[in-house]
Amino acid sequence: MCRLYGFRATEPTKVECTLVHAQNALMVQSAADRSGKSHANGWGVATFESDLPHVERQAWAAYHGEHFQRAAARIYSKQVVAHVRRATVGAPSLENTHPFSDGGWVFAHNGTVPHFDEIRPSLLRQIPVERRRLVLGQTDSEHIFHLIRALQVGRPGHPTFQIVREVVGWLADRVREIDPNAKIGLNIILTDGRDLIGTRIGRPLRYVERAGVRDCEICGFPHVNHDPQTDYRAIVLASEPISHERWREVPENAIYKICSDCRIAWEPLELGAR
Repeated sequence: MCRLYGFRATEPTKVECTLVHAQNALMVQSAADRSGKSHANGWGVATFESDLPHVERQAWAAYHGEHFQRAAARIYSKQVVAHVRRATVGAPSLENTHPFSDGGWVFAHNGTVPHFDEIRPSLLRQIPVERRRLVLGQTDSEHIFHLIRALQVGRPGHPTFQIVREVVGWLADRVREIDPNAKIGLNIILTDGRDLIGTRIGRPLRYVERAGVRDCEICGFPHVNHDPQTDYRAIVLASEPISHERWREVPENAIYKICSDCRIAWEPLELGAR
């Protein structure tokens, strides 16, 4: 279990309030989510500056000290991925902390792949030896990310959307072969700062769409220096509703994409019987 946050806007935007100050901000969820579980085993925030990712991670709880608050306060970006970790596969450590990054791509995951120790050898066989050395931690998440990256590099021009669909389908098949009754958790966010691709499988995921500039319900000020010639839009993804806005659910067993227009579209994933 972890908690995910994804943000995409048409103009650079501050996100400090939703990460730190809101009633159910990500920092609040790191201490206790709505079910009472803590996510205190690390935090990470990724932003995109000049089309390149900037990732800041720590292996301690977001609610401990001021480091997470300071990181959130500095953010002014069109795209943000944040994560607070509840360790299930891999010990609490910096190398096991999300988001992971490689080649301009950023990846974060909420969930668990059951029986990952048994699946890991066949997953690694699909990754070139030179890329296996880039896997620094023990998490199922980092291994999945590098499998996706290996397929991206090995199939230039092939849509990443289809690669993600293939990888999550392959993982679901491997889990079912071992244990037909196992429940896989694969909520992922993958982005290069231009397209944001993700899945909802076995964990909650909600989104809220924002159209037009308005004052924040937390601080009372707008979070964007708006260009009046631009139609401002934004979309927020989160494991739990953060604000009092109208949050909607991403459908279960779905793969989705958010493009530069900040609109979400999804397709069903055929993962077979659970």
